[in-house]
Amino acid sequence: MIVDTLIHARWIIPVEPEFVTYDHHSLVINGGKIIDLLPTELAKQTYQGKTTEHLDNHALLPGLINCHTHAAMTLMRGIADDLPLMDWLNNHIWPLEQKWMSETFVKDGTDLAIAEMILGGTTCFNDMYFFPEITAKQAIHHNIRAKVGLIVIDFPSVWARNSDEYIEKGLSLHEQLRQSELCTTAFAPHAPYTVSDEPLQKIKTLADELELPIHIHLHETLHEVEQAQSNSGQRPLQRLQKLGLINPSLIAVHMTQLTDEEISLFAESGAHIVHCPESNLKLASGFCQVAKCLNAGINVAIGTDGAASNNDLDMFGEMRSAALLGKAVAGDASAIPAMTALRMATINGAKALGLDNCCGSLSIGKAADIIAIDLNHLETQPIYCPVSQIVYAASRQQVTDVWVAGKRLLKNRYLTTFNINDLKAKIADWQQHLST
Repeated sequence: MIVDTLIHARWIIPVEPEFVTYDHHSLVINGGKIIDLLPTELAKQTYQGKTTEHLDNHALLPGLINCHTHAAMTLMRGIADDLPLMDWLNNHIWPLEQKWMSETFVKDGTDLAIAEMILGGTTCFNDMYFFPEITAKQAIHHNIRAKVGLIVIDFPSVWARNSDEYIEKGLSLHEQLRQSELCTTAFAPHAPYTVSDEPLQKIKTLADELELPIHIHLHETLHEVEQAQSNSGQRPLQRLQKLGLINPSLIAVHMTQLTDEEISLFAESGAHIVHCPESNLKLASGFCQVAKCLNAGINVAIGTDGAASNNDLDMFGEMRSAALLGKAVAGDASAIPAMTALRMATINGAKALGLDNCCGSLSIGKAADIIAIDLNHLETQPIYCPVSQIVYAASRQQVTDVWVAGKRLLKNRYLTTFNINDLKAKIADWQQHLST
């Protein structure tokens, strides 16, 4: 049988089923989907690829899913480092956004983010930022999978004047993307402290009608929780619960301030958590009790946050940090094992975004969102367990090839949809602007 692509690999780690690693196996891709996974010798007898890859030192994985980004903020990477969250936001980031925010800013910043993510093995990202129509346009152009946030805040910006206009523009974008296979939408109210009850109630109603997720920063810092209690007598999670938002559609980002009672409530609701370990560490926001949350049955995914507060979009680093930090917070070396961290970066992210029917694992019938990692580096030798080496020792520079829906976006470390020199020139121009 003639197929589009045949990939022969040393290892295939499908993520589902869990704890399975196939040795000397092959993936068969046709029409953008995985149609078979079988031993290499049998694959050679059964299929003939229009394109055939021999990756004898590589592990194939499902593409990594970055469940929380502010992609265009890559242009502010390294600005106002080493400051607490509210100082960083109020006195540095928001003033720069007010001065420079534009369609061009979002286009160029998103291109930089997408290039970095592809190079690091990320094939899907969940974004929250201004001008989401531009983010969607660039994601589609570069053939990367994206869940684009329909951002809502109470205060005006260059994109919208008030919460009603944010919602109106978001609904228009959702309608435009209804037929897109790669780019879908989620409501993205920024945070409880920037969005009041009325727009949150409206978002809840619309999300139910349209069957869309709701992506929000929640319980990010102790200051946020204490301020909410001082202002309203309620913790933010309690307020959202009364508004009916704590349900399986909710994607709650950070969640560093949780009581045992709140963890139980969240587990019962079926809502999802996105853990951003390195951003939380850098901003000293606190520690998400990941092991407790997982043990309670909560689906926990991983995100990088924006590069302005991380300062990279490196999901390999996030997996390692999530595993190591999770052990330290739990006081248990067996907490967050390597396979759990890998699932948090793949299938758990797909579940949070409602995309687990098409990505998150190397399963027959799913989209061919695949990455290849060269483990034949001294830094990842010897190899007793490929999953452990990937989580604890490998770096994103070992990602050699990336496919999304069967289209190759990275070929032996070459980005197929970018002119790198043009992109670098645009970023240099922005550096000059943002420095003045």
